[in-house]
Amino acid sequence: MDRSQFPVALAMIQPAPLPGSYRNDGMGIDEVVEGALAEAQMLSDNGFDGYIIQNRNDAPVRQRANVETTAYMTRIAIELKRAFPGLIQGILVNWDGESSLAVADAAGSDFVRIEHTYTSVEVGYAGLMQAQCVDVLALKKRLGTAMPIFADVQEVHYEQVCGKSVVDNAWDTVMNAFADGLFVGGHSLQESMELVRAVRDRLGDEVPIFLSSGSTGDNIKEILSEYDGVSVGTWVKDGNMRNPINPQRAKYFMDQVRELRVERGAGGR
Repeated sequence: MDRSQFPVALAMIQPAPLPGSYRNDGMGIDEVVEGALAEAQMLSDNGFDGYIIQNRNDAPVRQRANVETTAYMTRIAIELKRAFPGLIQGILVNWDGESSLAVADAAGSDFVRIEHTYTSVEVGYAGLMQAQCVDVLALKKRLGTAMPIFADVQEVHYEQVCGKSVVDNAWDTVMNAFADGLFVGGHSLQESMELVRAVRDRLGDEVPIFLSSGSTGDNIKEILSEYDGVSVGTWVKDGNMRNPINPQRAKYFMDQVRELRVERGAGGR
């Protein structure tokens, strides 16, 4: 992604549980791919700029992805990239930054999102998760890839062990861990808007900042007045990330984005 594309509206494509995962009921990878392609088609039809593929439905998972997960996510990413080359593609393999980077580089994706955890330490239902920035950057160097890394500063649903502020951790994530972009968000829209302003005051305007969670069709105009992008998930899935994307909600969401772009004189897709 380059800055001329911002602000961008992405959605989360979260395929059915992959073979080998706890929740897989016997569905093969071909059927999983078909479902992901159908969602990507619907997003394209509604004018989304792109999507992030995340194996959210594989939960529970530890920080290190299974080898079959990396293989199947690569298959999905390649299939979607071939079918929709004009859409921005991000990769998020739960919760393995190295696996995400490997998948993205193999598929020719546009960026990687690392949610848990690029810097710092977190505790959640699957235990302790520690910073992956050193290993991810070492892999990036070995592969000789320029794949952009977008890192969540602090995931709001997990406990942060270090106690560092979001602003200080954002600075660390960019200046010491060399993230190319950030995902930032709070527990409410008001908190998220306050955080993005504070992070920009510290880092300046060169680092793209995406909202990590909390976007809806009713607040997206306000969000994109400060954020460079968003990847909507829960709201377009009727409040449950395990649901498929609701086409009516997806259309309403992008209608608001298009209205904003017209208001700004930027047109829209």
